[in-house]
Amino acid sequence: MIRPILRYGAETLHCPAAPVGELNDTVQTLIDDMIDTMYAAPGVGLAAPQVGVGLRLFVADPSSGRSTADLRIVINPELVETVGSQREDEGCLSLPGFTAHVTRPARVVVTGLDREGTPVRVEGEGLLARVLQHEMDHLDGDLFVDRLHGIKRDLIVRRVRKLQRTGKW
Repeated sequence: MIRPILRYGAETLHCPAAPVGELNDTVQTLIDDMIDTMYAAPGVGLAAPQVGVGLRLFVADPSSGRSTADLRIVINPELVETVGSQREDEGCLSLPGFTAHVTRPARVVVTGLDREGTPVRVEGEGLLARVLQHEMDHLDGDLFVDRLHGIKRDLIVRRVRKLQRTGKW
């Protein structure tokens, strides 16, 4: 089932997510729905808070569905290693129509659990590293705009608020 994606300003997006407990049918359904929603959007990653569920869980596929082998499901992820730096344009399904250059590590390692509860270690460089970090930010209650400073951040936030006031958000 495709779920609605919350937009910037929704409370769930700005709060840290709680750890996932039991990997029950409800969590399995959430994972399936998140995968369907991510591909339908279309996007390369989606965190549970973006669909209104405050749990530490994300799905990611930097191939945008072109390669099913690239799909990652990470439950209760932890960022355990970062190396280097990259500055690239970044957007977000919760901030449609807005992008900005964001500096992030060029290589990361994330550990967590897969949907069966088996420990996983995901090593990412380039786009995958960016996607992993972007989704981890969502689990901490942050969006890419929160990594911006000065005029660029103010411009995006003001434009979103104007859209909210006019009912177009």
